This record gives sequence, C-alpha cells and structure tokens, in this order.
Amino acid sequence: MRRPTIVLAAVAATVVTLLSGCAEGEKSGPSGDELRLDYAYYNPLSLVIRDQHLLEKSGAKVTWVFSAGSNKANESLRANAIDVNSTAGSAALLAKANGTPLQSISVYSKPEWTALVVAKNSPITSVAELKGKKIAATKGTDAYFTLLQALQTAGLTAKDVEVTNLQHADGKTALERGDVDAWAGLDPYMAQTRQEQGSRLLYRNANFQTYGVLNARADFIAQHPDRVQTVVNAYEQARVWALEHPNELAQLLATESKTSLDVAKETLERTVLKVDPVPGEVQRAVLTPIVPIIVADGDVRSKEAAETALGALFEPKFAQQALR
Repeated sequence: MRRPTIVLAAVAATVVTLLSGCAEGEKSGPSGDELRLDYAYYNPLSLVIRDQHLLEKSGAKVTWVFSAGSNKANESLRANAIDVNSTAGSAALLAKANGTPLQSISVYSKPEWTALVVAKNSPITSVAELKGKKIAATKGTDAYFTLLQALQTAGLTAKDVEVTNLQHADGKTALERGDVDAWAGLDPYMAQTRQEQGSRLLYRNANFQTYGVLNARADFIAQHPDRVQTVVNAYEQARVWALEHPNELAQLLATESKTSLDVAKETLERTVLKVDPVPGEVQRAVLTPIVPIIVADGDVRSKEAAETALGALFEPKFAQQALR
C-alpha cells in the first residue's frame, strides 16, 4: 500500500482536475450522463458523495437507491435498477458465483461491521452455547458468513442452529423482542442496540470481515468506463474529506441513519476508511476461506463456480487511475 500522504495528495490532485475541468476537456465529467448507484448506512463514503452532490458537480444526472444490506444492493444490480453498488466482498463473490455479471472496482472500507449479538440478560456466553438456538441473520451478507465462520470455531455448522433470515434492522428488532436468541448484527443497528438496550457483542472477529467493495455491472464497465471512473474518483474525494472531517462524518451518519451521534461514532470506530482502494490480492486472501463455506452451505451451484468467480472478481484499473 502506498504511504497515506502520497495517496491523499494524489487523490486531491485528481479531484481538483475532475471537478474544475480543463481547457482541453481531459478528465472531464460525464456532462449529463446518467449514473445510477446506491447509498447505504454501512458505506459512509456513499453518504458523503450524496450529501455533497459530488457526482452532480461533475455534470452527472444521478439516481440514488437505498440499500438496506449487501443482499438488497445485489438485488438492485441484478434487476438493472442501478449500475454501481456497494457491498461486502463476500456478497459480491456470492452474487458473481450465482451469475450476476459484476466486478469489484474499488475498496471503500475495512470495517468490523458485524458481530454475534445477544440480549442484555441472555444466559449465552459462548458460541458453543448457540447450538439449537434461533439466530437472526441476513443471508448473502457478511453478517451471515461471519455467523457461519463463528460457528465453525465451536465445531458447529448452520445445521446446528435455526437461522431466521431477516433484514438487518428486522434482526435487531427480533433480538430486542426476544423472538430470537442471537443476531448476526450489522452497524449502525448493532451499536444502537448495544448502547440503548444493553445488548452484548457475544463474538467478534475482524478477520472474518471481507472489506467494503464497490461493484459495477460488467456491461456498464464495458460501455461506460468514463462514468465508472467518475464514480470511483468521487469515492476518493469523499475518502479525503471523511478522513479530514471525522466529527462531521459522524454527524452525517447519525442524521442519515436516524441514530444518535454516539451510535454513529461507535460505528465509525469500527470502520477503517484509510485503505488502499485498489481491489486485489488483499481482498482475495480474505475471500478465499469463504469459498468452501458458501459451497458447503449450498449458496452456490458448485465449487468451480465460486472459484471462477473469485478469479474474475476484481477490476483494479479505475481505482489505480483515481490515485494518479
């Protein structure tokens, strides 16, 4: 990874050129071209781009679609409702292995955005004690795959528990109502239930988190590489701003997610934004252990499909260009 000071300087230079334009028309924005992409509470940089109208300032006509989780982001991409989405790396891999024609074009964060959560007065104190219990999780997301990996540490599989497939916010509600024994949580809801309801983070492992990645449909990449570059450039501009304005970023997240400032701050404490945006071997190393897990869980049609998807998942050129 490049040294942060070099990266930030390079990004700043790229952003100035992008937004101000140049006389020869080089590196100009899409000039009215449409961009359809998602924003999500788990992706703070998307909130910055949307709030500051960074894409509109580059000349784009922007359609924003809210993603409640990586699974919903992939549904929107698969349905051709958007061209660019943001997910966990594991969710991008799963979608590609199941036929969604996407590639990961940038890395927006290295979060610890999920953990196994139990209610304040739960008698459960270890993963092993989850055997036979009901657990809420959002399938197709890092939260679900973290659950599966956590169970493995105790010699358990998904067959040893009862998984209730709920969207992240609904999983939090189910936990607080006592409808489930545990929840594979996601921030900011995880931070919210911990602070407001006294819920406990039963099991944490940052190594199970598969980075936050930006993905684009393959046809969009092929037909509109300039628009893809505009989006990735905007993400790098947002990263620079976010790193320089942590308090304002926390307030923005709190406002957008309708949570308290303390909840937003806790969420961001578990979110590393100063990462190399170029997708590649670092992400591949994290995703490789996911392949046998999604195969064993029956989430993909074959091991070969998952391995082929991983081999073709990354398109690094746009992030590389954004750093020049």
